[in-house]
Amino acid sequence: MPSVLFVFTSTPKTLSGAQTGWYLPEAAHPYYVPAPHATIDFASPNGANPPVDEGSVKMFENDPESLKFLANETVKAKLTNAKKLSAISAKVNFCLFDLPVDPVNIKLANEARLQFYHSGKIVSAVCHGVAALVGITDTQGKSIFAGKNVTGFSNAEEEILSKNKDVPFSTEDRIISLGGKYTMADKPFKASRSIDRASLED
Repeated sequence: MPSVLFVFTSTPKTLSGAQTGWYLPEAAHPYYVPAPHATIDFASPNGANPPVDEGSVKMFENDPESLKFLANETVKAKLTNAKKLSAISAKVNFCLFDLPVDPVNIKLANEARLQFYHSGKIVSAVCHGVAALVGITDTQGKSIFAGKNVTGFSNAEEEILSKNKDVPFSTEDRIISLGGKYTMADKPFKASRSIDRASLED
């Protein structure tokens, strides 16, 4: 059975001091896709009990998959016993990252690059999650975004939510600065998907 690793942030506050954490539906919705077919582990830089974004819990209080995720005893145990990133090997796990500046995450992501990206397997991210891939380079030392079609949370969406001062950098600007061909939907918060070679962003 294949192994899947969900990597959660350990950061409880934004740069402005607002409460934050992992975003509920971005864990809950993907979780049930591989769950019947794979062994799933949870990890974070600090290990056990990664903080959840309380605002996302409130916002999705009527979302069936989110409610199912929060009530799932297996999920609760995985969060309580989440592994430290330093104990993870990319050789045995497929990784979903949301941690762009954590040195252990960057090391693990680059190991995953060797195991997955260069062998033609899918590298994917959702929303701000694409920011976790900004430290990954190809065999020539170039960003894996260079020349690729990429999407992610846009500047317009950050401005609408007044979150510009809460994040360390703009996902859209960083993708472009690394040579990525940033794309987005015709309206903020509308679904957008970009696929290029073995990468997939949503």
